[in-house]
Amino acid sequence: MKKIFEIPMYPYEHSADQDTATPVRRPVVIIGAGPVGLGAAIDLAQSDVPVVVIDDNDKVSWGSRAICFAKRPLEILDRLGCGNAFVDKGVTWNTGKVFFGDREVYKFNLLAEGGHKRPAFINLQQYFFEEYLVDRVRELETAGKSIELRGKNKLVSLEQHGDFSTLVIETPDGPYTLEAEWVIACDGAASPVRSMMGLDFVGRVFEDNFLIADVVMEADFPTERWFWFDPPFNRGQSALLHKQPDNVWRIDLQLGWDIDKDEEKKPENVIPRLKAMLGADVEFELEWVSIYTFQCRRMPEFRHGRVLFAGDSAHQVSPFGARGANSGLADTDNLCWKLKLVMDGLAPERLLDTYDIERIHGADENILNSTRSTDFITPKSDMSRIFRNAVLDLAEQCEFARPLVNSGRLSVPCTYDNSPLNGPDVKSMPSRTRPGTPAVDAPIADGWLLDRLGNKFQLLAINTDAPNDLKAHGIDIETVHLKASKEIAERYLGDEKSAVYLMRPDQHVAARWTGFDAAAASDAVCTAIGVQGK
Repeated sequence: MKKIFEIPMYPYEHSADQDTATPVRRPVVIIGAGPVGLGAAIDLAQSDVPVVVIDDNDKVSWGSRAICFAKRPLEILDRLGCGNAFVDKGVTWNTGKVFFGDREVYKFNLLAEGGHKRPAFINLQQYFFEEYLVDRVRELETAGKSIELRGKNKLVSLEQHGDFSTLVIETPDGPYTLEAEWVIACDGAASPVRSMMGLDFVGRVFEDNFLIADVVMEADFPTERWFWFDPPFNRGQSALLHKQPDNVWRIDLQLGWDIDKDEEKKPENVIPRLKAMLGADVEFELEWVSIYTFQCRRMPEFRHGRVLFAGDSAHQVSPFGARGANSGLADTDNLCWKLKLVMDGLAPERLLDTYDIERIHGADENILNSTRSTDFITPKSDMSRIFRNAVLDLAEQCEFARPLVNSGRLSVPCTYDNSPLNGPDVKSMPSRTRPGTPAVDAPIADGWLLDRLGNKFQLLAINTDAPNDLKAHGIDIETVHLKASKEIAERYLGDEKSAVYLMRPDQHVAARWTGFDAAAASDAVCTAIGVQGK
């Protein structure tokens, strides 16, 4: 591990809040400085919402942990002003291969379509991910934004009082009390906030165990996702191989149900398993080892008064499919613009109920796909295993069988169909850009479409005019005018010659029409912020 990760990146500093006779009240306090908490803090600070992040740690996470970051989260990071650092460092990949035994069954391309700024996925260790988010926090601090990252500040109690919460925080200098108008709990799967509030998960815990080993080695494997069913080096089980930056490779090995986790994590037991996979003569070093079980669970509600849960504190899914950290960033992407409008008095507090509606829909979608992956990877009966193996045999020659193979349905953007925030639609336009979908990127004359969208309500006017001074319910609406290129026409016009899209601050489509109508656009904005039209 590089020396930087042994040095506190946000060391403890005594805060003036610790010396006041009366607790200071902060607009937003975020619990947890992992990827989700830092992402939320950056999003709010960019929108001029003062935010404090507290964490009982003072440095980035040890071990690579989450490594696969999908296209949509990379686009969110672009909106947060730091996407380039992640893509420049990360290992880019679009292709995956599936093996059954010792033979390749088939391969797939997750982004065969051209004309996108970001790849289908990058692989990047979580410690780099968190480091770059901390760097962005420091940039915002330097730019004068009100954002604080307090290390060695451990939350020990939380109590709600209607329009604020009281937090007791332990530090090296002793405890202090802080008040928060809003609390965002991003404190992980074991969430202390969730425990303090007497809340729990519902869902399933699967009994199979999986070994994660990050190894440092020189290897010439391609930058692809390789997944094995019943490989010769791990008979009856599964395996996964991913490349990360700096010659670090992620290996997942299925271990089965009845194991001694402490024994299996010992190097003398891990190394023989890896040599069986990689070859007895391959030289490598262990960087990080962990064992996990599949869990597909969530809280029944993510909003509890003025405490909002995001990321692993709100939901958990099995790692195959890269739906953990990716869905956590989608949570904050959905939440922060709504919280900003509520705090500014431009939207009713019930707008935050749609965070529950939309992101529980996203969590349920992830849990469904993750559960199906788990059942395919780890058959629970002889008949299920026979079916699974027959599908794998057929997939080698028959294309129709390949969609049935489930080695982890990889993370895709969530569409908020049936959201109460969705406005009018035009069915003759492409389904992929209907209300509720995240905007699809495309090249434009001066760069990329998604670089022009986000952080505010906007009209996207394609081959038509719309005013630049529209205002609805006190909200200024910016207009982005485009002439349709081939990609824009295919992705946004379909059978129509022109279009006007209402875009949300999180780059999701709110409504669309074939041309501009001021009353319709104003009504759609009101719908998108939870206010009755007109």
